[in-house]
Amino acid sequence: MLLTACCGVFVSFASIVIYTFGVFLKPLAAEFGWSRAEVSLAFTITALTVAACSPVIGRLLDRFPARRVVIPCTAIYGIAFASLAFLTPHVGHLFAVFLILGIVGNGTTQLGYSRFVSAWFDRERGRALAAVMAGSGLGSMVFPPIAQGLISACGWRVAYAVLGGIILLLGIPLSALFLHEPEAMPGPASSAPSQDNVPILQSMLTFRFLGIVAALLLFSFATNGLYAHWAALLTDRGFPAELAATVLSVAGMAALASKLSTGYLLDRFVAGRAAAALLAASALGFLAVIYGRAAWLAFAAAVLAGAGMGAESDAVPFLLTRYFGLRRFSELYGYTWCFYAVAGGLGPLVMGRMFDRTGSYEVVLLTSFAMIVMAAILFALLPRYKAKHAALL
Repeated sequence: MLLTACCGVFVSFASIVIYTFGVFLKPLAAEFGWSRAEVSLAFTITALTVAACSPVIGRLLDRFPARRVVIPCTAIYGIAFASLAFLTPHVGHLFAVFLILGIVGNGTTQLGYSRFVSAWFDRERGRALAAVMAGSGLGSMVFPPIAQGLISACGWRVAYAVLGGIILLLGIPLSALFLHEPEAMPGPASSAPSQDNVPILQSMLTFRFLGIVAALLLFSFATNGLYAHWAALLTDRGFPAELAATVLSVAGMAALASKLSTGYLLDRFVAGRAAAALLAASALGFLAVIYGRAAWLAFAAAVLAGAGMGAESDAVPFLLTRYFGLRRFSELYGYTWCFYAVAGGLGPLVMGRMFDRTGSYEVVLLTSFAMIVMAAILFALLPRYKAKHAALL
């Protein structure tokens, strides 16, 4: 079951579309004479579409077995991505494909698999979810160099076709064989099993849900803004481009390590406090980014910031299942994705605008540091849940 979910997330929208987009940007602009802004608009379209469609996909996952949502979404996603190999000079063609990718995209990510995994695992749910999230981390590390290698060797059209084939090969067969829920759900570990029958709007108006969403908004805005401009910030300080790329790679490895270790912490301690501690480490990383001028501080910042970047993706689905049960889990998770995507799209834009106006990242990074501290406080303030397998700090 975990292998199925991990492979699905490994080739998901979050792993391939997001992390290879920058690799294809310059080849597409050079081939068709499009500006970088025109090509980048495709990313904006797909991000906003993901935000709009995530609650709908979540509702479908709550009403139907996961295979009825995940397999069609993966098939459409893989075929649409492979079809970019036949891209025409009309930029509207690019926009249309990325619109389709945004509609089905989150049905292929951890949103599509988390409820399925949570239904199979209770006592070690944190570690099970962490294993699934690790698939996304691995994909973000593996697919950009694969895409670049294919483009250099065979051209961008072949690269799109090969990656689309990989999506279909790894995403569909395992899901067709093993993606089914258990006949009986695991014993309840939620603080209030009756939450399953509470109207979803009432659940969304609780401090538990609003606190999670607010923390995600703050954290997504700050970290996505930094990640988009990190390489530019380092080269502005005189670091070689190769070192800047290595720093980003270290941050990715730290995030992957965090995803794996966070699962253990969620099972062992109160999840909100465990997430708060890791976000606090990320805040320290931001301080190292702001004031660090030495190379070793740049790598220290990558390790610390990456620790938080891997934690929130594990903590949110875990907390939602503990607070609200599984009946409405996917729809609630879809709404958190909606807010996360919007904030993540605004972060890089605002950081770029502030740099253009001031010529420095310092003010916006200090603001981002404060936002991460606030996010950590919100996670720490989340109420405890009654789970016999979680120790109380």
